[in-house]
Amino acid sequence: MAGATLAMALALAPSALMAQSQPGNAPKDYYRAEFIILERLVDPKGIEEQMSGKQVDPTIQPDKTLWAAQQDGSHRSDLKLVPRSELHLNQAAARLERSGNYRVLAATGWYEAFPPDYDGEPLQIAMGDWLAEAGLHTVEGFIEVDRQRFLHVGVHLNHWMINPDALRSPAMDLPPEASGEQETEQSAEIQAGSGSTAEGFFEIAQTPDAEPLQLVTWIRETRRMRSEEIHFIDSPTIGVLVFFKRIEAGS
Repeated sequence: MAGATLAMALALAPSALMAQSQPGNAPKDYYRAEFIILERLVDPKGIEEQMSGKQVDPTIQPDKTLWAAQQDGSHRSDLKLVPRSELHLNQAAARLERSGNYRVLAATGWYEAFPPDYDGEPLQIAMGDWLAEAGLHTVEGFIEVDRQRFLHVGVHLNHWMINPDALRSPAMDLPPEASGEQETEQSAEIQAGSGSTAEGFFEIAQTPDAEPLQLVTWIRETRRMRSEEIHFIDSPTIGVLVFFKRIEAGS
């Protein structure tokens, strides 16, 4: 059902004739780049793709930001973003939201010249729920636009969650009688004046064995883009819709 909803949204999007803020006297090789970043609303436990053993490359820190969510619900960007109401993909975003199967994390775009041999720089992405335990958002990474003969978009995104097992202390997994015995033994040792034992107890109780941050899925893909066509790059839990509108010179 979720796949059918997405297919319908993509099929109907080209028929939406939206108002567009096309700059006057557009330069050569000028485009409006549009991106929808979405989360598929599924239970992470049901994902067949196992990512827990994957080695995640160190996250780079791009100099420019496309979309960085703030904890107050706003976002910041280093680009002059197009209002969502003016995007060609706006109708697709609305249908995906109404389906109840997807959450649109960002629907945005900007105007830029992409001449041949254009070497774009990574644009930071940080959105979704704020994971206070890890100090980051559920979806983080970057997107990059390049052009050789054709436009190419590189998507490098991680979808994170907090591992609930990491938030449990070892005592929580013991039977009640065992937990009580351990506490009695620890209390006796602490009262006997063993400061090192007390420190060790609190270290064990407060330091989980599992890492608190867990990778759900990721996207690592670079794809050639045709202008005026909708492209979809996805993983089992997150996806990116891409659309480029070529702006003719003098328009």
